[in-house]
Order: sequence, then C-alpha cells, then structure tokens
Amino acid sequence: MKNKHITIINQYIGSPYHGMEYRHYYLAKNLIEYGYKVTLISGSYSHLFSSPPEMTQSFTREMIDGIEYIWVKVPKYISSKSIGRIWNMLYFTWKLHFLKDVVPSHIIVSSPSLFPVKVGAKFAKKFHTKFLFEVRDIWPQTLVELSSLSSSHPLIKFMEHYERFAYKKADKVISLLPMAKEHFEKQGMQKDKFVYLPNGIDTEEIKSVFLPQSIIEKIPRDKFIVAYSGTVGIANNLEYLVDAANALRDNKDIHFIILGQGGEKQRLQDLVNHLGLENITFLDPIKKEAVASFLKQIDVAFISLLPENLFRFGVSPNKVFEYMYAKKPILWAIEAGNNLVKEAECGVSVPLNDVIALKESILRLKEFGEDTLNELGQNGYNFVNIHHSYKMLAEKLINVIEEY
Repeated sequence: MKNKHITIINQYIGSPYHGMEYRHYYLAKNLIEYGYKVTLISGSYSHLFSSPPEMTQSFTREMIDGIEYIWVKVPKYISSKSIGRIWNMLYFTWKLHFLKDVVPSHIIVSSPSLFPVKVGAKFAKKFHTKFLFEVRDIWPQTLVELSSLSSSHPLIKFMEHYERFAYKKADKVISLLPMAKEHFEKQGMQKDKFVYLPNGIDTEEIKSVFLPQSIIEKIPRDKFIVAYSGTVGIANNLEYLVDAANALRDNKDIHFIILGQGGEKQRLQDLVNHLGLENITFLDPIKKEAVASFLKQIDVAFISLLPENLFRFGVSPNKVFEYMYAKKPILWAIEAGNNLVKEAECGVSVPLNDVIALKESILRLKEFGEDTLNELGQNGYNFVNIHHSYKMLAEKLINVIEEY
C-alpha cells in the first residue's frame, strides 16, 4: 500500500490540550509510529471539551503531536441532551461536503453521530479507498433505552436509516463492545465484517509523579486500603462502597478512599457524616500524571456502575485499564455482557448492591496476603499490555486495514 493515510471522522475527537475524547488521539499517535499519516476530523465544539479550538474560518488545520487535525466549525449547544446537539451533528455533516485536500487510503467514521456515514462512504468511493464504521455507542438504540423516545419516533427512524446504511456499506465494522455482533447483524451487517477493537491505555504516557503532600497526609498508614479514583457521579454507584464501609466500620484494619470530584460527592460526604463513619476518606482530584502514584498507595481498586440494559453488549471502561496497569487487584461490581476482571484473572467480581457479598469479598482479599495480591495485580498488568495497550490496538487496526 503506497498511500498509508488514515482519515478518522468523529466530531467528538479531542486531544490532551482540548479535552476528551482521547481514543483516536492515542490510536493516531501509535499509527504514526508504524509509518501512517493520520488525519482526525472533529467538530470545533463538544460538551466534553475543556478548551475548544479557536476558529476563524470554516475549517482549521492544526498539527498536534504529529497528527493532522481538521477542526470543522460547528454551532454550540446548551447541553448534551438538547435539540441543539442534533443540529450540531447535522451541521457538522453538511460541512464535510465542502472539505478538500484529503486523500486517504482508508476512511473511518465513528459514532455516536451516524449522519457522517454517507459522507464517509462517498469519500471512499471517490478516492477508491475502504470505508470502516466504528461503533462506540450504539445509536439510536442508546437513545431508545436511555431517553423517552420510542423506537417509532421519527428521529429514531431517521437515525436507524443511517445505521443500517453504515452496516451494509462499510467494509468492516469496528466495535468497542464485544457482545454487539448479534445486534449489528440484525441491522444488516454481514457476519465477517465484525471487528472487536476495545478502549485501551497509552502505556508510554503513564508517568509516576509525586503525590501532593496534602494528599499523602490523608492516606492512612498500616491499613488495608480499598479505593476508587475518578469521577464521582451517579453512574459510578459509589454509595455501594459507602455501604461496604458502613458494614466494616468495626474493622479498624480496613480503610476506604474515594478520590475525585463529581455531582455525587457532596451527597456521599453528607451520608458518611450522617452514618458517623471514620473509615472512609474523600480526597480532592489530582493531576492525571499523579494517579499512578496514588494507586501505589492502595491495596485494592474498586469499580462499579449502575445497571443499564445496554451493558448486555459489553463495557470497556478506561478506569479498569488504569487499575490493571498499576498492578492492583480489582473489585468489579458491574453487570455486563463481559467481565474484564474475570478475563484477566486480576480480582474479584461481586453482585451489584449486595453489601454482604462486597463485605465478604473485601475480607477475603485482605486474607489473601501480599503474594496473592501481587499475583492478581501482575495478571491485570500482563492482560492490559497484551490486549489493551494502544500500541497493540493500533497493530490490530493495521492488520484489519492491510487485509485489503
């Protein structure tokens, strides 16, 4: 293949300088190491951006860490659930028709927005390239299950038309969700098109910088520490961890930590105060580079998500990969079509919101001893390096596209 130029269209691509999302940035960095040129086409505004790019014209080109970004100027919207977001998606797609000077060897269009798929297929035909469709969120199914919109709503039917088009026309369908193949087939995808390419972690970027002294002073010594780090939101189901702390309040050797910020933090702190718990500490968020150092201070990492029917297709939470890379045993409290901790043999799975089961699992982990905990942690570390490093994921993507 002479022209090794991959173009990825996803209007929510971010960068470390603009904010989430980062998947395609990390894939692109690793693809470049293998001699590919990568162009990322994204919208100028996203509710996930912390610092949107400055736009003075319809299209702004920018080189970021060796990656060509093309920012498409789009209107802002009030919230992720507003009608303005739909207009933002449609506007982005319309503007793509006027894009010039892109001659890729492969076109990848990534959801959740489905509207660009026809433009992607058009580009692929024009440049005699291959068209790949990547599914990060299964739209419109996600909207049907998480909103008040019914499957017969005109907007859902409109999106479903684009979804079926993508499954039919794409040369390959990339899925972040391992159990989604059957759903794709029902929407018209041929079986041999399915490719599982999950989320991952950039192992070369992880650094272990010193923790702030203000954080170090709040981490108890000579305790068995069960901790969570990340967003403290409703979906993260951290009241379950508080309930476990309450159930173990008389065990002075076990301590719980919740590190991070989010809409649920104050409520959980009020709950802890109401219960009079002294075995749980809330820590303020720290820089991403310092998280690895924090994880070194704990014994077991915790992750939970509130139940969603959509999880039947599987989950791929980045937090789990951070825990694995830190070589920490993991308490997994997620009901989904897959179980990464079980696959990696790096921890213990517990039922959702079964406090007795969680309590007993924590006590069992504490009784394992240092050697067994280290073995579990090493299992996770090996698993994430083999299956979820972005270097490996880039290699897998190259293997897929070089089939042609």
